[in-house]
Amino acid sequence: MKNMVLVIGANGQLGSVLVKALRRTFGVKNVISSDVYCKNKSEDIFEVIDATDMTRIQDVVIKYKVTQIYHLAAILSAKGEENPLATWQVNMKTLFNVLEVARKNNLDKVFFPSSIAVFGQGAPAENTPNNVSLDPTTVYGISKVAGENWCNYYFNKYGLDVRSIRYPGIVGYQSLPGGGTTDYAVDIFHKAVLNKKFQCFLKKDTTLPMLFIDDAIRATLEIMSVPKTDISVRTSYNLSGISFSPEEVVHEIRKLYPDFEVTYQPDFRQEIAATWPKSIDDDKARKDWGWKPQYSLEEIAKIMIKKLRNYYHTDIRSLESLSV
Repeated sequence: MKNMVLVIGANGQLGSVLVKALRRTFGVKNVISSDVYCKNKSEDIFEVIDATDMTRIQDVVIKYKVTQIYHLAAILSAKGEENPLATWQVNMKTLFNVLEVARKNNLDKVFFPSSIAVFGQGAPAENTPNNVSLDPTTVYGISKVAGENWCNYYFNKYGLDVRSIRYPGIVGYQSLPGGGTTDYAVDIFHKAVLNKKFQCFLKKDTTLPMLFIDDAIRATLEIMSVPKTDISVRTSYNLSGISFSPEEVVHEIRKLYPDFEVTYQPDFRQEIAATWPKSIDDDKARKDWGWKPQYSLEEIAKIMIKKLRNYYHTDIRSLESLSV
């Protein structure tokens, strides 16, 4: 059977890059990009989908004979705290709609992204294991814990092959921050390249698990490509890249921008970050589907600066020292 893939929430940080990777894997005409509006008018195949509308998802699934759904639509941690009830409603309703459409139409696979936001103060801060007490402090985290359990339920009750990763903070150059607690690690590179001061909303020594966008995409493709029998975790897999703090990022940036100015003014996002792990144990992902991260902080910084300099059309003569 031909794979037809639907990506819901394709305008976001992960989705915009994932769509391109999926099209390289399955072919341009076999991947449908969707979101509540079309961001790229030259998009090959795009459908406007409000994921709170189950009928609309169903219509697109039938129209294209979809076999897989990647459900990325959600309100993130920091943004979600501005309106907790609406965040819960959106995050859960969209997931239920996807799961039900997938079940009723006998889809092969569903991907559901979870997050380190599922962890709280009840989890060990260092090398947080996959199976541990989940007591999140944000509505985003609460919705992800509930979502993991519903994915597990749909697998056990209906045999629906739902696969999930608990992403750490994702660092990428392809899009602007989208309302997450780890988004400083994206914004800081934009400010550096634009020669602007940066005000960090976390303390300088706040260490959090992070992942470069290329590793995140590769992990997503890998978990979805292995045989069903290789997946032993039906809630969500821990995923680790590297852990670093804002001051460590600044140290890397100042290798090229020695005068880069940073101030620290912790806000409510610092309180969220304080309940999250400093490092993640992803042994189950490594054993089940061979996960292994590839990028160090130094490599991430070099790539981010090079790509953003090119994006902003700034002087690239000094990029000769960046071997990426």
